[in-house]
Amino acid sequence: MVPPVNGFDPAHWSRIVVKIGSSLLVDPDGQIREDWLKTVIEDIAARHAAGQQIIIVSSGAIALGARRLKLPKGGRSCIEDAQAAAAAGQIALSHKWAELLGAKGLSAAQILVTLDDLEHRRRYLNASATLERLLGLNVIPVVNENDSVATEEIRFGDNDRLAARIAQAADARAVLLLSDIDGLYTANPHRNPDARLVEHVEAITDDIVAMADGGSSSGMGSGGMLSKIEAAKIANKAGVHLAIITGHTDHPLSAFAETGRGTVFHAAESPGARKKWLAGRLSIRGHITIDMGAAKALANGNSLLPAGVRQVAGAFARGDVVDILSEDGRLLARGLSEYDSSDAVRIAGHRSDEIARILGGVARSVLVHRDHMVML
Repeated sequence: MVPPVNGFDPAHWSRIVVKIGSSLLVDPDGQIREDWLKTVIEDIAARHAAGQQIIIVSSGAIALGARRLKLPKGGRSCIEDAQAAAAAGQIALSHKWAELLGAKGLSAAQILVTLDDLEHRRRYLNASATLERLLGLNVIPVVNENDSVATEEIRFGDNDRLAARIAQAADARAVLLLSDIDGLYTANPHRNPDARLVEHVEAITDDIVAMADGGSSSGMGSGGMLSKIEAAKIANKAGVHLAIITGHTDHPLSAFAETGRGTVFHAAESPGARKKWLAGRLSIRGHITIDMGAAKALANGNSLLPAGVRQVAGAFARGDVVDILSEDGRLLARGLSEYDSSDAVRIAGHRSDEIARILGGVARSVLVHRDHMVML
């Protein structure tokens, strides 16, 4: 049973992730907004004292480092500048978190991750174990993307999606995204006076996505409303609820608890741990297109048999993650392939009892097993 949102209060939500963006944490002059941050930490300390475990996902390293290194465009003019800015800024950022949390009697721990760390199953489990141990020791993990080594090919691109993935890895129940706006509106409220706040989203439809504006309004961060909706998709698929609330107030967590103002994306029932990881994957090795009969079989909880496969695309190995599509291109499921792409092409459209003859050896009867697949 899903507990009431109630600001994701400690009485009902034992573990949450709080994400803070660059535009809230760092002022236009490249300085940490320390007075405001102290009010956030007071909220965190109160929740921690009430028994809630909190993980912080903190942006700000690039913005801080860019000022120290005097880099143009906030350190985002090229990937090399962003990496250098992150390396310089992360020291100041982690020190400030440790200092201010320590002033409230709380211990901080820094964790830096790349996309690869959470896409690779073993490293994902290592990150999960580290988070679990730190929380068990009453430590506040402060997580950021390791921008000093990340490249365009292996980066999240924004900390909204990172927060959703960290929630999966930590088995958190909810994510709070502190934003420069107080939620999702039916239109851009800066341009349309008739725009209305959408307080609850039960399903992320095309209409919901169409409401979002891309880009960061501050020019300091890398995310916008569209990135937050993408983060909500990742979180909800893993059974994690996600809320977008304003950070343009002191004590923003307390304000959310008192007013409930924001947009909450509600998740369905939580899947198993492996399926959470699969649902949140951001890098996919290939695509398998299936016919209507196979689509119905998957919806009924069955494995994917090669007989229902119409097309195989991409170069993947056994155990790689593949997306399963309908014939009209809709994403139906995601899973681990039991075959290399070259063999998958050869057995596509054939019955399972023909596989051994086609491949010339003992064969597995399914292309993607239901235990290693999540419906999307």
